Amino acid sequence: MQFAIHGKNIEVTEPIREYVSSKLEKVFSHFDQITMGVDVYLSVARNPRISRCHSAEVTVQANGAVIRAEEETENLYASIDLVADKLHRQLRKYKERIQKKPKPKTALAVAGQEPISLPNGNDRARGLPKEVVRTKYFAMPPMTPEEALEQLSLVDHDFFVFRNVETGEINVLYERNHGGFGLIMPR
Repeated sequence: MQFAIHGKNIEVTEPIREYVSSKLEKVFSHFDQITMGVDVYLSVARNPRISRCHSAEVTVQANGAVIRAEEETENLYASIDLVADKLHRQLRKYKERIQKKPKPKTALAVAGQEPISLPNGNDRARGLPKEVVRTKYFAMPPMTPEEALEQLSLVDHDFFVFRNVETGEINVLYERNHGGFGLIMPR
């Protein structure tokens, strides 16, 4: 499988490229039927005050879903190792989910109902950037809020933007600070 490897503040040398390829080929050997495209972003923070300055981010297009993993450590190779392990777990979880028989849909939390929750080990500091530093474009096929909740667990973000299959409008599903999830819908 071909990987698009990009570097920020780092030259992606042949040994780095081979290391990334060997690690990710092990991961994708079990999931080659469901993966369509892989983008790898390696970066180094040039600020000496940042202890975890080496970052590895992998984004996988898998049968219409986007699976993303990111790790930061003091060593680039350790970041690559950790992101490969994290990606393997996420791909296994995704593959198991699509192989299971369809189960009854659960509704999102509405007043008086029990909220849906997902485990989250991500305790990132929440802050707003001073400027737009990255623009992303992605396909937005219509889906239900329950399907959007599954996608949110795969992309490792705090929110997920989707087109609601019932209304055709853009909705935002987000993780609330005090647990649970919220759904933003236009009036």
